Amino acid sequence: MTSVTRSGQPRLGRPPVVLLVPGAIAALVLVVPLVTLVADTPWDRFGAQLATSAVRDALWLTVLASVLTVFFCLLLGTPLAWVLARVAFPGRSLVRAAVTVPLVLPPVVAGVALVTALGVNGSIGRPLHDWFGLTIPYTTPAVVIAHTFVSLPFYVLAVEGALRSAGEEYDAVAASLGADRWTTFRRVTLPLALPGVLAGAALAWARSLGEFGATITFAGNFPGTTQTMPSLIYTLLQSDPLVARTVSMVLLAVSILVLALLRNRWLTRP
Repeated sequence: MTSVTRSGQPRLGRPPVVLLVPGAIAALVLVVPLVTLVADTPWDRFGAQLATSAVRDALWLTVLASVLTVFFCLLLGTPLAWVLARVAFPGRSLVRAAVTVPLVLPPVVAGVALVTALGVNGSIGRPLHDWFGLTIPYTTPAVVIAHTFVSLPFYVLAVEGALRSAGEEYDAVAASLGADRWTTFRRVTLPLALPGVLAGAALAWARSLGEFGATITFAGNFPGTTQTMPSLIYTLLQSDPLVARTVSMVLLAVSILVLALLRNRWLTRP
């Protein structure tokens, strides 16, 4: 006879060791490196190391690029997410697939793709250079473009999922009352999807803060111009590992902050 708990639920028995052991190993693999990073950080020199000009410049550029990335995600990604969630058109599945490609694309390949499109000899970069004298690679705008390219899919998928969860019933009600689609979007659809918009913005911001591969390939690693915090950490690891750990702690703290902001989405039980 199967025993039950006080709440009336059947007892499932002890967890099998064959699952507990690899589960514990997996947890250690994830936790131990972070613990050692915190433990090995030279906290007595933390403030002085963060006050150096190189760190200040990299931090400022990272913050600027991440804020602009979120802005462009909101500006461009919200309409794209709405189109994917609300408009049926031929090739929609292909567009959605194209949107998700940067999620699995190696960052260096993303940088190469940006160079191919926007480089001086690129399909878009050459006309910009020849007609307007604009050169995008290895400039601060290139950092923002690289960050937006890798962050936009996170935002679009989060907002599209929120729009699909909200359903189209309220849109239909608004339309029956005479509202056009733009009014419906502003007053009905977007407010209902606001939690998804905020979650997507937080994900895009966090992805932008940690971006490295596409940025260093497309924008380079020039102090004060294109050197972000991840690029600075990469440089410091070769010259001053202790400072690299200090700078890494800043990004770790930001990552924990983003996780805390999204705790209702990731850390609550269903």
